[in-house]
Amino acid sequence: MLIGQALDLVSRYDSLRNPLTSLGDYLDPELISRCLAESGTVTLRKRRLPLEMMVWCIVGMALERKEPLHQIVNRLDIMLPGNRPFVAPSAVIQTRQRLGIEAVRRVFTKTAQLWHNATPHPHWCGLTLLAIDGVFWRTPDTPENDAAFPRQTHAGNPALYLQVKMVCQMELTSHLLTAAAFGTMKNSENEFAEQLIEQTGDNTLTLMDKGYYSLGLLNAWSLAGEHRHWMIPLRKGAQYEEIRKLGKGDHLVKLNTSPQARKKWPGLGNEVTVRLLTVTRKGKVCHLLTSMTDAMRFPGTYTGADARSCKYGTTSEITDKKRKGLPESGKGEALEIPHSPEKEPVSCLTDWHYPFWGRFLFSQSNFSINRQHCPSSYLRRCITPTHSDIVLYRLQVNVGV
Repeated sequence: MLIGQALDLVSRYDSLRNPLTSLGDYLDPELISRCLAESGTVTLRKRRLPLEMMVWCIVGMALERKEPLHQIVNRLDIMLPGNRPFVAPSAVIQTRQRLGIEAVRRVFTKTAQLWHNATPHPHWCGLTLLAIDGVFWRTPDTPENDAAFPRQTHAGNPALYLQVKMVCQMELTSHLLTAAAFGTMKNSENEFAEQLIEQTGDNTLTLMDKGYYSLGLLNAWSLAGEHRHWMIPLRKGAQYEEIRKLGKGDHLVKLNTSPQARKKWPGLGNEVTVRLLTVTRKGKVCHLLTSMTDAMRFPGTYTGADARSCKYGTTSEITDKKRKGLPESGKGEALEIPHSPEKEPVSCLTDWHYPFWGRFLFSQSNFSINRQHCPSSYLRRCITPTHSDIVLYRLQVNVGV
């Protein structure tokens, strides 16, 4: 082996052990500056810790959740040259306050779109496969958070800890996060899914579980662009009228909408025409609704077979894989939002927006790093939710690739 090849292998191995050494190849400084400008976040005076470098600190918070912010800054060595070797803790807190939430949100959105478009995803009948699902986060029990995030009540008793609700959208073959929305427990997952409509691209098929069964939401999803299809299990007891039979276990049906749904969704008509697929898996008959009504482009046997294997065979792993990523796997448990070691007089939203978006940014770039340096036989293991507890793979939809 030549010495150049040996050095290259050592460099790649080091980048896998410490992915921060390669993040500079994926987080474009110009993109960060543009996001700061679009959010109206600018710095007139020259500071030793500029806002652009604070974005890198956000990624560091995703890795070193238990360390103070100023120690993360010193370890990353992202300060401009100066007389003092280290930065004061108060300077880091002030920079974090100036950065704000919107700038980090824009960086995440831009990078998610950029990496998603740059990745050659395999298609199914010309459609990109997506899936959405929800998850709950624990947030630190502080007076500020208690005022911002109301507790859930069970039989009139408030929950023991505060929670934040989130809905994420994933590309199924690469497990790249494409969009996310989150807020308080007062909001339903359908409300967060509604926020993902505009972020969903054309020529896509989005898999949903029965919790998102809303004719208004589904109709708006398919009408928001070109060939934005969806697939969802039929709600138990749902009434429909058969229009015509397309094949074995394949029917074109009509669903009537309610006055309440039409009031909430102005573009919703009195009825919705969809396709009903009946498939059998492990002796259980399953009914699927989909907006793919074109029987010529999406043959019934082809669609039904793939729906059987893709929807019920793998989408059922969404919740299971998320639970396996928890420190203590168990039904009903929630993920925990890391609390900032420093206490600053800012909105309680800031306490968890930063590490939350930072861990998303790291999970996005870590996929690109692993995709280049990991052998193909280990690629799946590198990008599954259970790969590491320091990234948000625990949230990612894992549909068997």
